[in-house]
Amino acid sequence: MSEFLNYFYVAVGVVLSFGAAVFVHEYGHYWMARRRGLKVEAFAIGFGPKAYGWVRDGIEYSVRWIPAGGFVKLPQMITSEALEGTRNPEDEVLPPVSPWSKMLVAFAGPFMNVVFAFVIATAIYFVGLPRLVNPSIVGYVEPDSEEAKLGIREGDRIVEVNGKRVDSWHEVQMTTVLALTKVIPVAIEREGVEKKYELTAKESPTFGWKVLNLDPRDHPEIMRVLPKLPGEAGGLKVKDAILSFGGVPVASREKLIELIRSRPNLPTEIVVQRGTEKLALSVTPAADPTTKKGFLGVELGFNSKNVYAVQRPGPTPLDQVMDVWDKTIATLSALVHSKQTGVGMKDLSGPIGIFQILAGYFNTDYRLALSFLVLLNINLAIINLLPVPVLDGGHILMALVERIRRRPLSVKFMEYTTTAFAVLLISFLLYISFHDIKRFRLIKSWQGGSVVEEPGSKSQPAQTPPKP
Repeated sequence: MSEFLNYFYVAVGVVLSFGAAVFVHEYGHYWMARRRGLKVEAFAIGFGPKAYGWVRDGIEYSVRWIPAGGFVKLPQMITSEALEGTRNPEDEVLPPVSPWSKMLVAFAGPFMNVVFAFVIATAIYFVGLPRLVNPSIVGYVEPDSEEAKLGIREGDRIVEVNGKRVDSWHEVQMTTVLALTKVIPVAIEREGVEKKYELTAKESPTFGWKVLNLDPRDHPEIMRVLPKLPGEAGGLKVKDAILSFGGVPVASREKLIELIRSRPNLPTEIVVQRGTEKLALSVTPAADPTTKKGFLGVELGFNSKNVYAVQRPGPTPLDQVMDVWDKTIATLSALVHSKQTGVGMKDLSGPIGIFQILAGYFNTDYRLALSFLVLLNINLAIINLLPVPVLDGGHILMALVERIRRRPLSVKFMEYTTTAFAVLLISFLLYISFHDIKRFRLIKSWQGGSVVEEPGSKSQPAQTPPKP
């Protein structure tokens, strides 16, 4: 019963929070249209068939079944309504709208998203913000690697990447991904002394993104035990955290895989943390017939639960919004320089991905979901202001051109342009939604975690697991 209530809470939280972002955007258009004297025919949250609707003051209000957007129907701004023959003779003849009114109505939606982001950020400032506790301490350096030859060792702490100060592996990873070169300046601290290195990032086989050839200090965790293979025979279970293998302490997946591969057909002690117990088990890695290297038949990830420490009061509203702005600009730059960063359109999230991320945050702490809503609203504002037909920025651009020309644009030109870009936009949403679905298992693995008032032990989000 408690599990059902949790799912219900998460589902309601996701729908209401995403719906709120859409509502304030559409309400901005609605409010400004009423202020400027435009005709409003309909106001809807969601797309598709109506779930519930009513009519008031000649305006049809509705909530629709697909909670992935919304719209305000303004016939004086909809080009298809202006085409000859699309309106019945008995329909009300509507006066033309000035370019200035069109620009104000179009701008009001994104503006309301920014206002809403500041409101949410203000609430976060008072209730506090959980921050992931995963300090950027190096846990494993591959032997004979360039990093090892430079003198980087386990226990060193990364404090700066590409000129940006960092204090968590999440920041290390994101800054590395968004860097425009593969050779990245990195500052590493040991016993209070900082030293700078020029490190060459490698490409992640899982994502295609750039990553440093260094791993966090964390115990790998078993995510799945394949049947009838040595891991199952040795008594390993899902969620076992591997502490040591053959008497060697294990601080990363890569180190564990290296140890397993080095002992084919050799009985080996493996120490695991299972709940509150520490157990010593014996496993015998099988030999791969092709490579002759050992394997256990288990899937490995990092500790499945993230640990957060609450910062109270939270960051100031301006700091939160500026942080989102900086990340957005860095992401756009990474997309423009896709060849250098490895970041492409497939890495963006559509409605499906947004729902998944929101669900994960609600499942951990509502304040994380609120923080994500700040990012979502700022990004909605920025995206909608792009000068692309069908988006608010496109309406502003066409109204501006109309103002400069002192006469309206060709109705057919506007209709064809809007239709063409609408098809492109829908195709793009389908494309990124396809990749959202492909990432479902990865995003699901990020869900959950514990929130503490004081910093606790670190942990790292699970990634797509290798099979040793």
